[in-house]
Amino acid sequence: MAENTERRAVFTDYDSFLFHQGTNYEVYKKLGAHPGEAEGVQGTWFNVWAPNAQYVSVITAKTGWENEKWMHRAAGDPGVWECFLEGVGPGDAYRYVITGADGVKRYKSDPYGFWFEKRPQSASIVCELDTFPWDDDIHQAQRDNTRVVERPMSIYEVHLGSWKKGFQGDWDEDGFLNYRQLADDLTQYLTYMGFTHIELMGVCEHPFDLSWGYQVTGYYAPTSRYGTPDDFRYFVNAMHKAGIGVILDWVPAHFPKDDFAMGWFDGTPLYENSDPLRREFPVWGTLAFDHGKPEVRSFLIANAIYWIREFHIDALRVDAVASMLYNDYDRSEWRPNVFGGRMNLESMDFMRQLNYEVCGKTTGFLIAEDSSAEWGITEPVDHGGLGFTFKWNMGWMNDTLRYMNLDPVYRKWHHGNLTHTADYAFSENYVLVLSHDEVVYGKGSMVNKAPGSEADRMGEVKTLYTWQFTFPGKKLLFMGQEFAMNREWNVKESIDWHLADDFAHRDVMQCVNNLLHVYKTHPCLYMDSKNPTTFEWVNRGDADRNIVAYYRRNPWNYDGAVLVVCNFSPMEYHDYTVGVPMEGFYNRIFSTYDSLPGQGNPAEIGGIPPLTAQWHDCDGYTHMLTYSLRPFESVIIEFPTK
Repeated sequence: MAENTERRAVFTDYDSFLFHQGTNYEVYKKLGAHPGEAEGVQGTWFNVWAPNAQYVSVITAKTGWENEKWMHRAAGDPGVWECFLEGVGPGDAYRYVITGADGVKRYKSDPYGFWFEKRPQSASIVCELDTFPWDDDIHQAQRDNTRVVERPMSIYEVHLGSWKKGFQGDWDEDGFLNYRQLADDLTQYLTYMGFTHIELMGVCEHPFDLSWGYQVTGYYAPTSRYGTPDDFRYFVNAMHKAGIGVILDWVPAHFPKDDFAMGWFDGTPLYENSDPLRREFPVWGTLAFDHGKPEVRSFLIANAIYWIREFHIDALRVDAVASMLYNDYDRSEWRPNVFGGRMNLESMDFMRQLNYEVCGKTTGFLIAEDSSAEWGITEPVDHGGLGFTFKWNMGWMNDTLRYMNLDPVYRKWHHGNLTHTADYAFSENYVLVLSHDEVVYGKGSMVNKAPGSEADRMGEVKTLYTWQFTFPGKKLLFMGQEFAMNREWNVKESIDWHLADDFAHRDVMQCVNNLLHVYKTHPCLYMDSKNPTTFEWVNRGDADRNIVAYYRRNPWNYDGAVLVVCNFSPMEYHDYTVGVPMEGFYNRIFSTYDSLPGQGNPAEIGGIPPLTAQWHDCDGYTHMLTYSLRPFESVIIEFPTK
């Protein structure tokens, strides 16, 4: 036992070789704090990379933060300091005391720490890696990142601390629920609604609530705000048992300047870029990772793999990709690359390596949160791309919401905001996002982006969601949008669940529920990866009436196809006509007017009579459907079955 534990904890020559090549993807199993034995004595191995430090020691809460245990340079790598501290084990807090190359003594948390004290405290905590009894075997066996683009993906974006509160008393300032409580409530809700995935904001440890978790100080630790690492494993396990995939927001571009964290770790810019013109992102007040440094690549790529292997995370949504693409991103002064251009070649090479290794070595995949217009974000690495599996479609989001902000009387002059998004819908594997970014900082709630009365706005947001769920690409909605929460999101408050009991808001919720069902049961709506033949305009030029009509179909014919008509105007068109390519009976399987019982739901009233195609030229097709299209109504019509 002791021999095996010592071998596992010691940083070897081979570990060092891989680490300094940027390819040690299991480095977290050696660096950090690992409980074990030495010569039959129970304790913890400590290993930390601080190559330019003069001295390094460990202090623990167990000794009142006194009695420093001096570390020595590892035989396998003089840049790594190591020691064994007997009597210290899981649950014990610790810090490194590093006398840097500049002679300054700094008290640092562990970059490879697996658990941290709850903020505002910041010490690392010794934690075992492999004690949780997973039983998500069925979900794990079904994971295949090579086929995820062919499957339905409807994502519910959640900030765990404000999805629901559970205040325990006056002393409880946060009202945070535990990961286990959240798992039980969220699995029931997501199963009821029909979402396929949950995306988690701010799970990696971070000191400042208002950063929403995008300024990370503990890359290897789920935040202690909601419990222990095993509590978080319970959360993921519960999601998987309910058939729900888990996506983690991940921030490899930058990290905060907090004194206890990674900045100036050993008295030199160790994790951050050494070039002062590339070292910071002024807009965020953070430090930029040096992606050209092999040891930083080992740290970050191993971290991505760690979340997928050790916590069974299905995918990582990579934050702020655009900031890694350009040397001049948010910088008034910047240094060109070796060819004189603005592209950050080191970071681009890092992202290629990241995607190649994650997709090659795990069943996980990565999603780029990218606002750039660069080619090849989701092209495979061996085809010259960056290798992401999906990219957020920020263009679709911006243009659609810009259109929605207009009074309907003016929308005809901006009809192209909607229609031109189809011109590039297949240039990447996209996710259509209506995320948290669109309901903060004075942008208002989603339902209040549209003008008009409350009834009009509820109708418009339902048509917006129909447009989203039937347009090419995977789907993402931020929490609260599914029931049309009518205020901005506030990280300190629970979303307004009481609104779900209001008739109008519940109508929107049921509309989303119905859309999720239609989306998941019609392959033509999700098997559309980079294939423009799965989308066909019927009428993209009906600007005066604020209407768009299009087919979603398979690449070869109209078997299983649907017709979608979205009316973005407050006008009713009693004899609306739309062209179809064949005769037969067409079933209206969805309408934004058919959400709740008593509002025309086919399941409640025995079914809506099918529409009969008439032989008549219309919209360039041989047949025509005629029906009444109500104000702000969207409909989905199923093609005849052969």
